[in-house]
Amino acid sequence: MFIETETTPNPATLKFLPGREVMADGTREFTSPEDAAASPLAEALFDLGDVTGVFFGHGFISVTAAPGVEWPGLKPQVVSILLDHFVSEAPLFRQSGNGIAVPPESEDADLGDDPADADIIAQIKDLIETRVRPAVANDGGDIVYRGFREGVVYLSMQGACSGCPSSSATLKHGIESLLKHYVPEVSEVRAA
Repeated sequence: MFIETETTPNPATLKFLPGREVMADGTREFTSPEDAAASPLAEALFDLGDVTGVFFGHGFISVTAAPGVEWPGLKPQVVSILLDHFVSEAPLFRQSGNGIAVPPESEDADLGDDPADADIIAQIKDLIETRVRPAVANDGGDIVYRGFREGVVYLSMQGACSGCPSSSATLKHGIESLLKHYVPEVSEVRAA
């Protein structure tokens, strides 16, 4: 097995491509060792001590190094853990007490969208799903719809995009421009 790596726009984050499916559906972000307890793989990566974030996408894992940690020293350790995990075919998530795997996080957080905005929200979600998420996934991250109120779309950046120096530019100049162009009711995009 060979694991490829790619840089991301976030210099603290590398994208690891195992050449196989990581998550069948959705994504999952771990931002602390406590979050990582749901996944043996994420937990092993946090146990390195130099990792501050792990993100599972469809065919990749993004790993964020702690401030001051250099990738040349950390990368071989991460690759070793990933190889061990995938070669052993270990489960991605721990089984709960009732034998059911711990599910991924929900992609939608209910911020109390107004039912009167259902058509607008459907357009926004469709654009995010078809135009934005694939591009963001190429950079080792994800973007999740969190709500729409009074013309403002609330989105959450995850994975390599979370904390990326260019994430605010991506939100304002890329995503906001796209949404405003196709959905005139959108006046602004904000990070949630």
